[in-house]
Amino acid sequence: MSAPQHYARMEVGMDGWCSSVMRDPSPNFEQRPEGVTIDLLVIHNISLPAGQFGGTYIGDLFGNRLNYAAHSSFEVLRTLKVSAHFLIRRDGCIVQFVSANDKAWHAGVSVFAGRERCNDFSIGIELEGTDFDLFTLPQYAALVALTQALQLRYPLTDVAGHEHIARGRKTDPGPSFDWESYQKALREAQLLALTHHPLRFPSFD
Repeated sequence: MSAPQHYARMEVGMDGWCSSVMRDPSPNFEQRPEGVTIDLLVIHNISLPAGQFGGTYIGDLFGNRLNYAAHSSFEVLRTLKVSAHFLIRRDGCIVQFVSANDKAWHAGVSVFAGRERCNDFSIGIELEGTDFDLFTLPQYAALVALTQALQLRYPLTDVAGHEHIARGRKTDPGPSFDWESYQKALREAQLLALTHHPLRFPSFD
């Protein structure tokens, strides 16, 4: 599960933008509350239309430029204003929409370890997929590389799924996401890089 060579040089700058990834800036963000510590990574999945991969629709949604007539399911999205910091496509390509220094609109009504409004203190990563389609090896490799880069910039302590912070409301990244493989690959990558930045993961039970 090695990352593509250009991701091996990935760094997150002081401005919160990541090198070696595509950028598609979204207007759907705001400044984080003063003094907040960015210590949570939230994993999501997304596909537009549901179950279909590829195309520009996800970026169009985050950029408020989605053609709602393009698919019958898009009409319900008309009033939605959402974003995430990153999207990892099926081929492992990473797209960044919001500076990680800023608050993206990915978590919604949420709570983690007794703290509400997870958008305030989290970074949101969307994986192109569904709850029940297996994610790809390039996606896991890109996720590990991105996690490492983010850990070197921010004091991340925990990683969780959307399902863990919005229980009963959200189900992603779902049962098809392999938490154990992600954790193992991250630990191995950290050993190779001679870094040690442990993250607390959800229970695998």
